[in-house]
Amino acid sequence: MKETLGTTGLILNEPLLWESGKKGRCGFSLPRRDVDPAPLDEELAGDGPDLPDLSEVDVVRHYTRLSQWNFGVDTGMYSLGSCTMKYNPKLHEKLAGLEGFAGSHPLLPPQLAQGALRLIAELESLLAEITGMDATTLQPAAGAQGELTGMLLMYAYHKSKGTPRSKIIVPDTAHGTNPASAALCGYRPVPVKSNAHGILSAEAVAEVMDEETAGIMVTNPNTLGLFEENIREIARIVHDKGGLVYGDGANMNAVMGIVDMGRMGFDVLHLNLHKTFSTPHGGGGPGAGPVCVKKHLVPFLPVPRVVEARGEYTLSEDFPECIGKVHSFYGNFGILVRAYGYILSMGADNLKKASQLAVLNANYIQSKLKGVLHLPYDRPCMHECVFSDKFQKERKVTTLDMVKRLMDYGFHPPTVYFPLVVNGAIMIEPTETESKDSIDRLIEAFKAIADEAEKDPDLLWNAPSRCKVKRMDETGAARSPCLCG
Repeated sequence: MKETLGTTGLILNEPLLWESGKKGRCGFSLPRRDVDPAPLDEELAGDGPDLPDLSEVDVVRHYTRLSQWNFGVDTGMYSLGSCTMKYNPKLHEKLAGLEGFAGSHPLLPPQLAQGALRLIAELESLLAEITGMDATTLQPAAGAQGELTGMLLMYAYHKSKGTPRSKIIVPDTAHGTNPASAALCGYRPVPVKSNAHGILSAEAVAEVMDEETAGIMVTNPNTLGLFEENIREIARIVHDKGGLVYGDGANMNAVMGIVDMGRMGFDVLHLNLHKTFSTPHGGGGPGAGPVCVKKHLVPFLPVPRVVEARGEYTLSEDFPECIGKVHSFYGNFGILVRAYGYILSMGADNLKKASQLAVLNANYIQSKLKGVLHLPYDRPCMHECVFSDKFQKERKVTTLDMVKRLMDYGFHPPTVYFPLVVNGAIMIEPTETESKDSIDRLIEAFKAIADEAEKDPDLLWNAPSRCKVKRMDETGAARSPCLCG
């Protein structure tokens, strides 16, 4: 590479506000007092909060400098595999900030919230249509809560049949939260290994599927970025034994507008709005993990539900078989507004095109880096591709060394050491929002790093060298964590 994005610059150290403040400084002038002063009860007031005295300049520079330490999708490419850190159009922030939505109180009576209720009803319908399912709940606040909701729906279904079950099949290529979600609902996860092609075989599922098994949790495409080609046969095997098929739809952004999840045999499917429908991701929330179901699971959906009659929308809890609430009020509404805006602004054709571009970008990276990095499953991928550090290990260079060096080149590291079925995994997901130019720069950076691993591995062992913070002692942190806050 002739020139890299990574560089050093005037990135300043920043003290705590208590260290930079000085007694008597003030960044705000209070309005003239129009009441007489009254002393506070000393026992109630105490010494007061320990707040630093700061000028306006102190505060503005402090937070501006801290912001320069951050990296996000507005800064550059964020190729985290399995996480789908795509760029989010700013238009949706404007829509979510409209006064009628942002200022609407959740306890408003339905007659004063018709616009919000209509949006919820229409978004539920749109997500059901996109996935090929029959109904949707928007309550779950994240993908993991969507998983738990799906498990609760399956539990309620089997209980209603008088045949409660105790086990759930979970493939080794499922998302990492799947076993935990099943266990939280009282099920015992039954692991199943993928075959030599990185997908589930019908024979492996048939071996463990019995009348005690409530169903199977399938991530499709799976965490290797591969499409589960045997899904219809697997669904038939599970259904023949009275089980249900749960779909982890976190990777729906690879197949949206291309496949019909209902026709593939899924009974329940959760979605991650931040992965597929361009809403914010991370930062502690809020998020959204809607759950779509087929008709036989509709009676068990959470309440309250939006009901429309004669053009008027109301909230109803009159569903005796429901699993109850999984979130206060009706989910994280601001996130739902963003997803609704994204779907309407894109339209059916562009939603499909987004998936096609995500798959094209991932396969382009896989093709260009094959031979530079080890490719454990040499076949067309979907939205993400998984490499390993097998070629570099001969020089004692690991995945961690390579991605730390990638930071010196100006790129956020991709997902590493996941999925667990690949030793030393490097999981790259470019998403559909990255241009060929930015993807080519990432490819050239990896090629340069692979060359350094061969000729000068010291550069990788000591990376990052250009970042504000150098490599952490991760072993020490794991063995002696500082938990004092």
